[in-house]
Amino acid sequence: MDFPMIETDRLTLRLLTLNDSEAVFRHFSDEEVTRFMDIPPCREIHEAIEIIQFHIEDTGCRWGIFDKQTGQLAGTCGYHCWVTGTAAKAEIGFDLSRAYWGQGLMTEALLPVIEFGYGQMGLELIEATVDPGNARSMRLMEVLGFEREAELVDDLVYFYLRH
Repeated sequence: MDFPMIETDRLTLRLLTLNDSEAVFRHFSDEEVTRFMDIPPCREIHEAIEIIQFHIEDTGCRWGIFDKQTGQLAGTCGYHCWVTGTAAKAEIGFDLSRAYWGQGLMTEALLPVIEFGYGQMGLELIEATVDPGNARSMRLMEVLGFEREAELVDDLVYFYLRH
């Protein structure tokens, strides 16, 4: 599937490529960005390359979220674990650089990503997992209309959004 560039008022989302390695390295070197993720902060450029390569090879996609004014990488988002067919589903993931927190940018980025998932990818269900200590991501899930599972699984809160 071709995953298009997506534009919003303040952002440009485009698939990450190996040419983005330096920006991805800077982004994922921040311990606050990876604090609630299942990866440690990047310490060497090859780790950023591995992150990008993983998403290139995985089912789904990973867009870089770029600030239209500065051209800087503000974060990433996308789908992984994409299952096609009659009960198509995927897990949505997202992260944002500290300088961009609290500005509504992730909501702005994810609304068209969710729309793309339902429309072009044919998803019936979008899943997300959030560390219960990540208050910003918990609030984001609520804002986007995700429903929360009652029980923790592997110490994570599971959310889902049905089409």
